[in-house]
Amino acid sequence: MGDVVNLNRFRKQKAKEEREAKAAENRVVHGRTKAERTAEQKRQDSQMVDLDGKKLDPADQDD
Repeated sequence: MGDVVNLNRFRKQKAKEEREAKAAENRVVHGRTKAERTAEQKRQDSQMVDLDGKKLDPADQDD
């Protein structure tokens, strides 16, 4: 006769492995490296500075 297997433990372990595999796949698809995040942040900061420099001040306009 074979060993007794706890099916709940087996089911939970299998579900955990599937979740971990899905998480690893999502990290690859959606993840960005730190260098990519910092480059994006620098680009956004540069754009905001550039945009702020082009704003028109309502006090400067003569009607």
